[in-house]
Amino acid sequence: MLSVNDLHFSYNGRPLLRDIDFRLERGELLAILGPNGVGKTTLLKCLNAILKPASGAVLVEDRNVLALSPGEIARDIGYVSQKGEASRLTVFDAVLMGRTPHIRWRMGEVDLLKTEAVIRTMGLSPLSMRHIDTLSGGELQKVCIARALVQEPSLLLLDEPTSALDLKNQVEIMNLIRRVADGHDMAVVMTMHDLNMALRHADKTIFLKDGNIHAMTTTSGVTPEVIQEVYGLPVHVHRIDGQAVVLPRN
Repeated sequence: MLSVNDLHFSYNGRPLLRDIDFRLERGELLAILGPNGVGKTTLLKCLNAILKPASGAVLVEDRNVLALSPGEIARDIGYVSQKGEASRLTVFDAVLMGRTPHIRWRMGEVDLLKTEAVIRTMGLSPLSMRHIDTLSGGELQKVCIARALVQEPSLLLLDEPTSALDLKNQVEIMNLIRRVADGHDMAVVMTMHDLNMALRHADKTIFLKDGNIHAMTTTSGVTPEVIQEVYGLPVHVHRIDGQAVVLPRN
């Protein structure tokens, strides 16, 4: 469903991403991993043309995203940035804004019904009339994901979805993202720092190093050698109750 072909990105003439190639199907959850400053967020923003690659193609259902208008991109791709904005919008109105790419003249009953359905599915109904600037970090992140879902995209992009959340909210958000990938017939790409959260929830991983894809593998195929090569840290990868867990060796 998502095909990235020979993508290159430069900033002020300095190459940041080179020879990026990968594929993703509907229902799959991909985690982009790597050290700080390696280009994880840059790659994510290239996928929906927030940043324009120097060359290459990003195909969503065989349509080149880089040749689409912003409105067309918004109908195909949902994007949740690392930090949700706080405002005096209610939760309902904030989620309803996600319908904007589909509206030609004015909000209709179908837009209201779809918004209500997503809010209910996300467990946000008790908060629907709360202002989003009064929400906790975990609640606000759910609202941001709900707003992306109501767009009905084919591809959902999430930049550090568990950033600054406590452990309970991290687990809740990651379980929610897994359900989204499984139940909404879309592909999901997320950047992450937490290796253990990524290995627990994702289907595939991309490890970036020096602007290239150093390794792309299923989560079950991640090895201590790959992690040490990318992060420069010796680790053990153990299995606890069938789940891979990364532990530093030092």
